Formats: sequence, structure tokens, C-alpha cells
Amino acid sequence: MPASEPQIFQNITPEQYASLIQKAGASGIGITGNSGTAAQFGVEVTWDYVPEACLLTIQCLKTPFFLSPATIDAQIRTIVEETSGTA
Repeated sequence: MPASEPQIFQNITPEQYASLIQKAGASGIGITGNSGTAAQFGVEVTWDYVPEACLLTIQCLKTPFFLSPATIDAQIRTIVEETSGTA
């Protein structure tokens, strides 16, 4: 499956980002630091967080054949919106 378009989330405070890292870890995706790439169960994502701008960019790079990038993007969007209080 091709990579999805990057999702950009604004107004993500450092505290909210820390919470997102914990939620990702609980899901089996080890996010460490402000940028990087992680993979689990055939899903690969990349992220870049700029704390000074409170800006988070996440992109799904790969999915297994039975999951579409749109499905992963929707899950990411839901988790970020729930954590940031914009849901």
C-alpha cells in the first residue's frame, strides 16, 4: 500500500504529546523523542513534533495488505483529537 498524506496537528502541547507517546506505547508502537519512525504489526509511521510551535506531523508509511492507510489515518486522528481535547 502507498504511504498516506502527512497529517498535521496544531496546538499539541508538550504535555499532550507526552500523553500521545504513552498511548502509542500501550498500542505497541514505541515512539521516542520528537521525531522518528516506528513499526509494529506491519504498520509503519513517521512523526515529527516541534514543541516550540506545538506542531505534530504524523504519516503512515506502510500498512499490511488487510489494512488501508485511511484506516490507520483515522485511528491516528481519533487518538490525537481525544488527547488534545478537539474531538
